[in-house]
Amino acid sequence: MKKVKNEAALLKKAMVVAERYAVKRGYKPFSDSDSAKHKVESLYRLLVHDKLLTPLPEDKEDLASLKHRLVMWIMKQLPADHELLK
Repeated sequence: MKKVKNEAALLKKAMVVAERYAVKRGYKPFSDSDSAKHKVESLYRLLVHDKLLTPLPEDKEDLASLKHRLVMWIMKQLPADHELLK
């Protein structure tokens, strides 16, 4: 897995965008007490279910890989001149 510049900031952005998408789809927003791991996994599974993300093989589904997949997804969603992609 290749390290991405601004990965932490991109992950935060991906989580915000994916959660907004989930809420628009009718899902309940996450509470402050939900763990980051739970949020990442839930949003990843929703995006895979809606065919917005290509699923990872089951034996490769660890937290780091899920986060990386979300980062790669948001990088494709952002405009090319976005500050996080520079």
